[in-house]
Amino acid sequence: MSEITLMDAVARMLETVHPLEDTQIVDLWHAEDRVLAEDACAAYDYPPFSRSAVDGYALRAEDIAGASPESPVRLTVIDEVCAGHVSEKTVTEGTAIRIMTGAPVPAGADYVLMQEKTRMMEDGRELMVLSSGGDRDNISPRGEDYTAGTRLLSAGTRIRAGETAILAGMGAGRVKVFRRPKVVLITTGDETVQPGVPLTPGKIYDSNLYTAGSLLRSFGADVIAHESLPDDPAVVAERLRALAETADILITTGGVSVGKKDIMHDVLPLIPAERLFWRIAMKPGMPTLCALAQGKPLICLSGNPYGVYAGMQLLVRPVIARLAHREDLVPERKTAVLQQDFFKASRVTRYLRGVLQGGEVCLTSGSQDSGNLRSLGGCDCLVEIPAGTEMLPRGTAVTVIPV
Repeated sequence: MSEITLMDAVARMLETVHPLEDTQIVDLWHAEDRVLAEDACAAYDYPPFSRSAVDGYALRAEDIAGASPESPVRLTVIDEVCAGHVSEKTVTEGTAIRIMTGAPVPAGADYVLMQEKTRMMEDGRELMVLSSGGDRDNISPRGEDYTAGTRLLSAGTRIRAGETAILAGMGAGRVKVFRRPKVVLITTGDETVQPGVPLTPGKIYDSNLYTAGSLLRSFGADVIAHESLPDDPAVVAERLRALAETADILITTGGVSVGKKDIMHDVLPLIPAERLFWRIAMKPGMPTLCALAQGKPLICLSGNPYGVYAGMQLLVRPVIARLAHREDLVPERKTAVLQQDFFKASRVTRYLRGVLQGGEVCLTSGSQDSGNLRSLGGCDCLVEIPAGTEMLPRGTAVTVIPV
């Protein structure tokens, strides 16, 4: 089976999935990064009453016409009202009510004069008005932001801080959202042990499980099972077969090349799974293997640490985006100017670790080798080097993919 392009690989995987239609009702407190499954429409006007926009005095504008420091107007203060309370008194000719920002404007008042334009007499009841105010009445009218029935957010909207503010402001304590994609994550390799366990000769720590798990959570997926398994086709096939029943997508790392321990080729017929493709014309991640297991997409990534990172960003991420109604997750491409020379030739499209600053990109420090971890530190983009490139001098315009 020959290599296919990354674009073709993504297209083939997207053909196997559809946006999830299952929904859940969640508390607004826990709705961050979820996706609305229905329109959010206002049940009330907002604000629900006319309120003061400043600290000052609620009064009748006609009563202070012509007021100035040289010719002040005297008013009698008959009440005081703060936010969260309502004055039961009515403003009439020659009277005013002291009011705080956010408080309902009392009946009879059509203007709120800022406190700085007044002076209270010693008796605490007589107010000296030193200005006629201006064109602004300092009142936020009922329904100024929106009125009952207004659609404030559409189904498919990702809930972030701004959307949370809107939902809270309209009184939505619970919201209907699409459920998150359920993902099974399995790493393979006799050579790996979990962090926290002392290393013995020939062993390395399993960074792939944590790299992929962290990325899946950042994509908004639920990792419903994560396991590290030995290089045993029967064991891996049994676990994938059992876990596929409750998953939307299955991801493995390792065992996809042509070595003695590259077991995933033997795993597929044991599940059984239908192979979709093997080998993508890119580096890292060329030996990526993809299949359908019980109708669920199975993405088997290279076991190299950077191969896992790049494969998650370039192949898994678009699939999660489709399942999760998250168009914002689809990898975007930008153009940036390379700030250093890169002279290594590449037969296939290559992805390097980079740091993007404005319109410029630098490669991260350390080796770009697929098996090295250090150069992932600070990486915030992948630099795409086209197939057949011999050299890229500093100042070359390149394509970058923010991650």
